[in-house]
Order: sequence, then C-alpha cells, then structure tokens
Amino acid sequence: MSHPIDFNVSLSEPVRAYFGADIARQLYPGHTHIVGFGFDGTACFRKGTRHGPDGLRSISEDIEAYSPYQDYDLEDFTFYDLGNLELGDKADVEAQWQHACDDFNRIFSKVDLAAEDIRIMTLGGEHSVSYAPIVKYLQQYPDLVLLHLDAHADLRDGFEGYHFSHASIIRRVLDHFGPDHELIQYGIRSGTREEYRWMHENKTVRTSRKDFLESVTAIARDRPIYLTLDLDYFDPSFLPGTGTPEPGGEDFHSFVSLIKLLGERNLVGCDIVELSPKIDPTGNSDVFAAKIARELLITMQKGRQE
Repeated sequence: MSHPIDFNVSLSEPVRAYFGADIARQLYPGHTHIVGFGFDGTACFRKGTRHGPDGLRSISEDIEAYSPYQDYDLEDFTFYDLGNLELGDKADVEAQWQHACDDFNRIFSKVDLAAEDIRIMTLGGEHSVSYAPIVKYLQQYPDLVLLHLDAHADLRDGFEGYHFSHASIIRRVLDHFGPDHELIQYGIRSGTREEYRWMHENKTVRTSRKDFLESVTAIARDRPIYLTLDLDYFDPSFLPGTGTPEPGGEDFHSFVSLIKLLGERNLVGCDIVELSPKIDPTGNSDVFAAKIARELLITMQKGRQE
C-alpha cells in the first residue's frame, strides 16, 4: 500500500464526520474520500443547497450503516472525510465558486486516481459544484462513462448570466469529453426544446427505466463509471428538500435496482448534489439522501476489506 499523500489546502471542519468516517488532511491510496462543496450561488429558484454537505453529515449517524440491499456495512470499511471546501472571502458568486474549484484541483492535482485507487464522493451544493470532480475524472479515465441522473438536462450554454450555472453543468463538462468518453442521461423531464433535440440527436438520454438499466448492464464490468446525481431526479413526493423539484421522478427502489448493477461494475467516483435541508423541515429528505450516499459509499468500497 502506498503512503498517504499530503495536500496543502485548508478545508473547514465538517459538522460531524460522515457516517463515522475518519477526519483526514491527507489522501489515502485504496480508499474513498468525501469532500463537501456547499455552494448555491447560481441557484435560480430556491436556494439553500449550501447547507447540503453538513445536512447529510448531521443525519448520517442516526441511521443504520448496514445496507440490506448489498449485505455490507460501512463499518466494514475505512473511508475518509476531508471536510468542506472554502469559498474564499469575496462576495462575488463566481469568485467563490472558482476559489473552491481551485482548492479541489490543488488537493487532487498530483494524484493519479486510477494508479492510487483513490475514489471521491463530492457532496453538494448545487449542481455546478460537480464541474471540478467530473473534469478531474475525465482527465484521468479516457474511457469514462458519465451517468447523469437528474430532472433537468443541464445542457444550456449558460443561465441568468452564469457560464458555469447549475443549469449548464453537463454542457460545460462536455467541453472536456474525449472520443471514448460516454454520457448516459436518465430521469430528465424538464428542459428546453434545444436541449431535448441535442439529447435525442446524440442518443444520450434514456426515456424508460428499462432502457436505462439495460444501458448500464451493457457497460463492461471493468470500465470506469462516474455518477453525478442531482437529487431532484427523485420525485418530490419522496424528496421535497431540493431547490428545483419536478413531478414525475423516480423512487428509492428504482435506485436500488441501479445500485445492484453498479455493485457489479467499476464505480470510481460520484457526487450527490442539490439537497436543501431547510426546505424540508421534517428532515425526511436528509434521511433519504443519506441512505443514497450510504449505498454509493458501499458500492465504491466493495472489495477493499482490510
């Protein structure tokens, strides 16, 4: 096993360690690392996702660490919580986003994720926070499959004056796609005519659960997969605590079907974004999102028992 990898970036302490993770200021080869990116500066409807990372952490140790769907427990593994990226001291929204992205890149700039077997779970924050981790993974894995679960296409060239808006995250990461990268989108039920035309012309969108799960099944078992999960993918009757809810979404059991497939494949990284804890005062959305995170952590950690 390689030695821990130092990085010289200041992150703020999390409200509590995620699901009992070890708090770390180094990167540990062969393990999964959690980093929070609490930012909602470009959110165009209801803000509050800046509280998402610590909202997930706050509830995490109050639910079971054991997954009955995968027969694994988070206590079976060692994983690390790096804390939250800081936004800097400028009032400008774009400067805050750039400050945190720059720090993310400084943390992981000298790390070969594949060679060191380091996997990252980023907790948002609005969907624009996914830019830095997705671009890192695209650079490191030339044959990466990007799974995009979302209510929205996120293919606008910009929105409300922001080039890197949460409504344009997929458009922006496509700027970094190579010839062997692949995008698969599912859950999309809101977007412009132009966005829908692009998705159909490029055959990225799946319009039924059956087609989506068959597409995941067809991915070679050793091919790297990155999942970017906007929680408004789920129907707001199940998860109302998100900034841009859209009726007609998926439920938890459909996600379990996906997890069972990903558990047999090579999930190398993920992000979970758009949780806005204060919108749902019942706390149900936090619990829902924390269980999603539990399943993804276990999926990435499988095969790493010490």
